[in-house]
Amino acid sequence: MTSAVRTVKIAPSILSADFSRLGDEIRDALTGGADLLHLDVMDGHFVPNITFGPPVVKSIRSSTDAVLDCHLMITNPTQYVEAFCDAGADWVSVHVEAPDDIHEALAKIRAKGARPGVVVNPDTPLEKAEPYLDETGFVLVMSVFPGFGGQSFIGDVLDKVRGLKKLGYEGEIEIDGGIDPTTAPLAVEAGCDVLVAGSAVFGKDDRASAIRALREPRQA
Repeated sequence: MTSAVRTVKIAPSILSADFSRLGDEIRDALTGGADLLHLDVMDGHFVPNITFGPPVVKSIRSSTDAVLDCHLMITNPTQYVEAFCDAGADWVSVHVEAPDDIHEALAKIRAKGARPGVVVNPDTPLEKAEPYLDETGFVLVMSVFPGFGGQSFIGDVLDKVRGLKKLGYEGEIEIDGGIDPTTAPLAVEAGCDVLVAGSAVFGKDDRASAIRALREPRQA
């Protein structure tokens, strides 16, 4: 009897793309087989770095029909989630560590017709996310600390992925940080459905080959 093969989605993170030719970079990734685009939004407060806001999301939206997955690393998501939805975000995730009303933020995302998600940092226990699971379509598990690229994969976070499965969580589980052809199989085996990858895609000349290396079918 043959086991079912689970299809894993690949979400290249545009922060690793060449912003001087972002439109071409996005088309190259999508032509190469990417399923969605991961947009990391940093406010310089919740995390040290600053990236971009709704105007850039709107610009990207005007150039592609791809699913835009906005990861909001911001302190006050309730103030901004609607603006990101209006700009064209399809998935919007907020950190459970943010000192804000996460229930309200998720409700605002749903009201805009976007898919709400919560994010947990590597040192945040899964229990912190449990009050919100019924309100989400996905959970993003950080496998590095947010704010900087190029960090090494933290394997212990896979226990959170397994924990979500044990809880019977029915939404998709996304993982972000240090994903490459070596760590991707570990994440998939643990139960991840969506792999965010930055340099592992945009750091390669052949994006199609890079994406295939991440998504090689494995037995569920």
